[in-house]
Amino acid sequence: MIIASNVSKKFGKLKVLDNITVNCTKGECIALIGPNGCGKTTFIKSILGMVVCDSGFITFNGKNIKHDWKYRENIGYMPQIGRYPDNMTIGQVLNMMKDIRGKKNFKLDEELINKFGLDEMLNKRMRTLSGGTRQKVSAALAFLFNPDVLILDEPTAGLDPVASEILKEKIIAEKNKGKLVLITSHILSELDDLVTQVIYMQEGKLWFHKSISDLKEDTGEEKLSRAIAKVMTQ
Repeated sequence: MIIASNVSKKFGKLKVLDNITVNCTKGECIALIGPNGCGKTTFIKSILGMVVCDSGFITFNGKNIKHDWKYRENIGYMPQIGRYPDNMTIGQVLNMMKDIRGKKNFKLDEELINKFGLDEMLNKRMRTLSGGTRQKVSAALAFLFNPDVLILDEPTAGLDPVASEILKEKIIAEKNKGKLVLITSHILSELDDLVTQVIYMQEGKLWFHKSISDLKEDTGEEKLSRAIAKVMTQ
């Protein structure tokens, strides 16, 4: 579904992505992990078309994304920090996104809006919201248009335990429907029940792309955090 072929990117003299090649397919929940500054965010932005790679290319359903910008309609993106107009209410933000998408008679996925209780606070202005509630708005927007691909950047950061479990259950359900889910997180314990594959990056390079079962077998560890720690120390 999403294939990156020999993708490289420099900012000035700093090489942020160094010849990255990965193949991300439907029905997988893939953890994109690595230390700060390893290139995760730049890689995500490259998939979203927000960063143009210097060499190599990325395809979405077999089409080069440079020549087919409409592919982004099939992606739901949850940024690590959602930024919204302070003076708008939650309801206005939701309606604004619906207007931007412009899909009439389209069946929306409002499950998270309801489960997070956002439907009961539609008149609250964004400037009054806690960080956790802003995260709930970002999550609800990512899933709202029933996309084929979900890209979630630190999705549980700032969420309370109940909301975190609601979101994790939703992620698993969407993966089981055959969707592709890409998740970045520094809290590896949050990913144990979610992910089927791991992409590990360091210093702009791809260290490995493995299934969870292969990673556990190679390291002899059951927990993702322990498996990654063992790989890093070998």
